Amino acid sequence: MLDGRLLLTAKPTYQTAPGMNELKLLFDLHGDGERQGPGGEEETRLAVTLSGLRGERGLKIADIGCGTGASTLVLARALDAQITAVDFLPGFLARLEAAARRDGLGARIETLAASMDALPFDEGSLDAIWSEGAIYNIGFETGIQAWRRFLKPGGVLAVSELTWLTAERPAELNDHWAAEYPEVATAGAKLSQLEVHGYVPLGYFPLPRACWLDTYYRPLQGRFESFLERHNRSAAAQAVVAAEQAEISLYERYADFVSYGYYVARKLAD
Repeated sequence: MLDGRLLLTAKPTYQTAPGMNELKLLFDLHGDGERQGPGGEEETRLAVTLSGLRGERGLKIADIGCGTGASTLVLARALDAQITAVDFLPGFLARLEAAARRDGLGARIETLAASMDALPFDEGSLDAIWSEGAIYNIGFETGIQAWRRFLKPGGVLAVSELTWLTAERPAELNDHWAAEYPEVATAGAKLSQLEVHGYVPLGYFPLPRACWLDTYYRPLQGRFESFLERHNRSAAAQAVVAAEQAEISLYERYADFVSYGYYVARKLAD
């Protein structure tokens, strides 16, 4: 994302928006990762099942905030679709292109370096929009409204979004995420927003702990030492690692109360 927001598909804990040097450090830390946020292949496939798109032919799909393309590759294998993978960082897209060629999926995937709040798609041109762990960059409600016009009538929206799992939660956790992402809310609130803004919910499920720990946080922690070595243990590099580790610690203590919720919905005709 442009205009000062974090340009990754996952959000470490920072008190201010990172500058260009911090962004370079973040790309260096996250660029080698299979995922830049919580998620899993099984969960993407479950969302595909809920979408009802399996078996349809010649689909046009945008995967917004795709990072290095973990979800994009799953979609390309699961669906008969031409997929436009969108991210602001060309370095992430280059890694996706290499992976797509390696897996024989290059003909199904094209990449687009663009900001998610300035997308170039024609109105009513897409059968589906996917966005795993990225819509927070413009806000859930803003995103579902802004992207709706790109969907065909009956088109599918599938997004994962930071979600409270309980009606009440520890004050430390509540205060932290209320400050970092004021739109965090329960699944009921998110589903209601989808209904208000012209969608029919098709399904919802929370990501399990393995999607945070096994596929995202543990691999990320495994890259900390080499990252620090590459940057001579500079104060800036240490600050990046400290911010990431603080978020990991918060999740480990309070995993019962917060996760990403995966929301799948269908656009109503206007």
